[in-house]
Amino acid sequence: MSARVLPLLLHGDGGLTRRNVQIDQLVIAGWTGRDRAAVEKHIAELEAIGVKRPATTPIFYRASAARLTLDDAIEALGGASSGEAEFVLLQHAGRLWVGAGSDHTDREVEKYGVSVSKQMCDKPIAPEFWPCVEVAPHWEKLMLRSYVSDDGRRTLYQEGPVTAMLDPLTLIEQFRGKAGLEENTLMFCGTLATRGGMRPSDSFEFELDDPVLARKIRHRYRVLRLPVLG
Repeated sequence: MSARVLPLLLHGDGGLTRRNVQIDQLVIAGWTGRDRAAVEKHIAELEAIGVKRPATTPIFYRASAARLTLDDAIEALGGASSGEAEFVLLQHAGRLWVGAGSDHTDREVEKYGVSVSKQMCDKPIAPEFWPCVEVAPHWEKLMLRSYVSDDGRRTLYQEGPVTAMLDPLTLIEQFRGKAGLEENTLMFCGTLATRGGMRPSDSFEFELDDPVLARKIRHRYRVLRLPVLG
């Protein structure tokens, strides 16, 4: 098992605490949309460009926890990768936490193997996490957004409520049943449709917005492209 230790900022009753958190498992939930007709339509669109239909919906891919990063830059092979804003769940110290991340994925590799594509790129996450119990009463108010750089302009790329995806407890139950997430597991929980089509960018910014408690979790990273030589 390839664990990753990250210095995270955990919000709680006593304020903000910086803690080195070991993450043993990384799970990436796909096809988590609540609108099943829309999910099926998107599957058909991707099949048309060569992406295989998932075995189940939702589906739970696995990737190395070593791929998780808080860095403000990642390296990706070629120019065919792009980010996806997602809310993420973390089981740590006996509590469930929520944060934000980007399921950065190689789109060319995705065409011949989605599981392989999930392992190809680093997965940036924001360092801050909120206890799920703090946001559960107003979960439907939380918003996800992402921004890309289009010819040097900061452009809104994704925006929508977290309720576009299945709720956290439903996802966890479909993954592991009533047992819940194992300790030190982090799960990406699905993404939103893009505005203007899926495309690469030299930078990617994502945020989880809680308008009720007037706070946001944010992170931005640059994408450094490595040459493809054969």
